[in-house]
Amino acid sequence: MILITGGAGYIGSHCTLDFVRAGYECVVLDNLLEGHEKAIKSSHFCKVDLKNIDEIREVFKKYPIEAVIHFAAFAYVGESVENPQKYYYNNVVNTLNLLNVMLENNIKKIVFSSTCATYGNPEYVPIDEKHPQNPINPYGATKLMIERILQDYDKAYDLKYVALRYFNARG
Repeated sequence: MILITGGAGYIGSHCTLDFVRAGYECVVLDNLLEGHEKAIKSSHFCKVDLKNIDEIREVFKKYPIEAVIHFAAFAYVGESVENPQKYYYNNVVNTLNLLNVMLENNIKKIVFSSTCATYGNPEYVPIDEKHPQNPINPYGATKLMIERILQDYDKAYDLKYVALRYFNARG
């Protein structure tokens, strides 16, 4: 079973739909602050906020999760500049909660929804994966921090990950 955090959001709901159509069983975890319950494309839904580690633990107890796709995040650049605390807590701290529960349950696979905002101002185009990462706003900084955390968790705990850096999620 695949756990999809933020599965009631735009990208998460479309990803869930594709996985369900491909025959995978998914459980969607979302706090519904930004997502929409109508968008959920799985029969398994848990209204959980990643800031509550005990609620995350309950999801892992209830379902036989094998891998995680992590879309849950605040994602407005301007708002991140006006209220960076909100972004650091939600994006970084809550991801640490998720990762800790994954490790407690020996789940070692995660796909992370990152962003092209980790690159900052382009030094060259087209931008490739080797481009320097120098975010210019808190949103991009939180996503880069999580990528670095994932690198460290891979080395220390053998947690395998893929980070997707979207330039445009649609269109």
